[in-house]
Amino acid sequence: MQPHASFAAFVALISLALPLVLCNVIEETQILAKRDNISSTVSEILTDIVSALENASSCAACESLLLTLQTLAHTGNDNFDDVIIGVCEAAGLEDDDVCQGAITLEGPILAHDLREMTIGSRTSQLFCLTLFGLCQWPAVEPYTVSVTPKPSNASRPAVSGKDPIQIVHISDIHVDRFYEIGASYNCTKNICCRPYTAADAPGNTSYPAGEYGNVYCDSPVSLEESMYAAVKSLAPNRTFTIFTGDVVEGAVWSVTDTEVGEDLNDAYGLMEGLGQVYAVVGNHDSCPVNSFPPAAVDTTITTQWAYNNLSTDWETWIGSTAASDVALNFGQYSVVDNTTGLRIITMNTNFWYKQNFWLYEATMERDPSGALAWLVSELEAAESAGERVWLLGHMPLGTTDVFHDQSQYFDQIIQRFDGTISALFFGHTHKDEFEIAYSDYTNQNADTATMVSYIAPALTPTSGNPTFRVYSVDPATFAILDYSVYYTNISSPAYQEGPTWELLYSVKDAYGSLLSPPVTESSAELTPAFWHNVTVLFENDDAVFQEYYARKSRDYDLSTCEGDCKTAEICQLRAAQAQYDCGTVTPGVNFKRDTTSILRPIADTCDHSKIIPVLSSIPVNGIDQFRSALIKVMGESWLNTAVPSR
Repeated sequence: MQPHASFAAFVALISLALPLVLCNVIEETQILAKRDNISSTVSEILTDIVSALENASSCAACESLLLTLQTLAHTGNDNFDDVIIGVCEAAGLEDDDVCQGAITLEGPILAHDLREMTIGSRTSQLFCLTLFGLCQWPAVEPYTVSVTPKPSNASRPAVSGKDPIQIVHISDIHVDRFYEIGASYNCTKNICCRPYTAADAPGNTSYPAGEYGNVYCDSPVSLEESMYAAVKSLAPNRTFTIFTGDVVEGAVWSVTDTEVGEDLNDAYGLMEGLGQVYAVVGNHDSCPVNSFPPAAVDTTITTQWAYNNLSTDWETWIGSTAASDVALNFGQYSVVDNTTGLRIITMNTNFWYKQNFWLYEATMERDPSGALAWLVSELEAAESAGERVWLLGHMPLGTTDVFHDQSQYFDQIIQRFDGTISALFFGHTHKDEFEIAYSDYTNQNADTATMVSYIAPALTPTSGNPTFRVYSVDPATFAILDYSVYYTNISSPAYQEGPTWELLYSVKDAYGSLLSPPVTESSAELTPAFWHNVTVLFENDDAVFQEYYARKSRDYDLSTCEGDCKTAEICQLRAAQAQYDCGTVTPGVNFKRDTTSILRPIADTCDHSKIIPVLSSIPVNGIDQFRSALIKVMGESWLNTAVPSR
């Protein structure tokens, strides 16, 4: 649920310095020459940045801004936080409590990055790309993952023809334990249905939240319980359930370690009613959000408490040995399901997530915390034992949220073990999607399609109608034979009386019957080639594609996707490597919600970043506000501080 309010607040503040007037190519050498040779003052650099940004989008101008921020970071975390809070409050980007809470939580991580960073390096380029959208992706650094040679006979096994088993997939529940019935769903924050102010309290608002949730709010416990009851009713013969992460709600500016721990305990306590569950850690399942320091980072801020918490919560399902691995191996584990013999390997995808700001070290690690090496060792052992494997993670490795380098390295592993891995399962995007991996991304066709990532939509209503999936699975090969999506219509007049869960569609009914030849037999596998042919169907039959596009939000958002939108969507479906996903990097900043108008929200992501979407306008006096905040916190004389050349 893709950054977050806390990170958004920080990004928005600094992004004020980035006007939306973007054109042509800037003559950057003029403003960079002096600081490449001699020091400049803070004031001179700010003036240079204004000049640069009035002419064009400039990666170099962004790095000039980083020089000032780096100098500020070296004065201490408190000064850094106070300046950025001042910019946030002056600009009205977020409510004051969000500004203060968000930046106090995440500011120290960003200040740490800046103190360690060499401006002008690959790290600073990626930092500018993520925070400001002003730098573009550099080419992937060549690196070959160390693996044993692929056996000559490695291939996907044919389906067994045996009676299929059922597996349930839920994701991104984002449960808000502080949701209040009757509180306003029309607020200025990214999630509502809480009495943030007296006017928002039950009895004082014209926009009272119902018992079972609202599209402007994360999931109430009542909705969570309703889904679990529906799973038991609609999939009574399920063998087990997979949960691909994100328990914690989106009010990330106010979370604490204690609150996140209690959120995890409550959710997994309720989930025990489903029977056997295999779960993964999401980017929201820590404090601050997205904060997962790799082992090599020297910091007193830790996520170990979250891993310990998850170890305890999951031990009932995975046993004491695997639970110990969760605590010692950054939330990851590998275990054989006792009923089926399927090996489940879970990954902490936050080590490849571009909004995990602990990753922006002076020299960025190729394999933070050895997660890729550990995955290879588990897959080699499974291959030797003749086991079939499902890989579970939170963030799909082909999205725009992933570092291109790590996505490519991960795909090397997938290609090597495509004869052992049956499928991959993720969440994070909140949408009903899939991704296809290819042996040759320059020649994408049914023959080169090698693997499928199944990306489950979310329970939280912020992304559309609440939902879950049920897979039909070959009990011998563990290939996916079909899946059905169940949902509840939050727009129904009867919804608040109690959600009604019903079938939205099944893959073979929706797409299999339209292929040539049709794929409708219950024993037929949804192979990588099948999914590639579905994308070809989307290209050739726009009506079918528009139905798919509506299903991403479970028929909540019925807008159309045509032209470049459609091209990009199909491109993303064919991109299990992020460098091929057709994602664009653009500058921009989001502002807090305007409560004077109630509009249907667009599908939200798991991160609440507010970084990438470009709004229609950005204040042109952003540098002036930054300058004013610097003077207020540091004193006017600080503007004369010399900033070393990079």
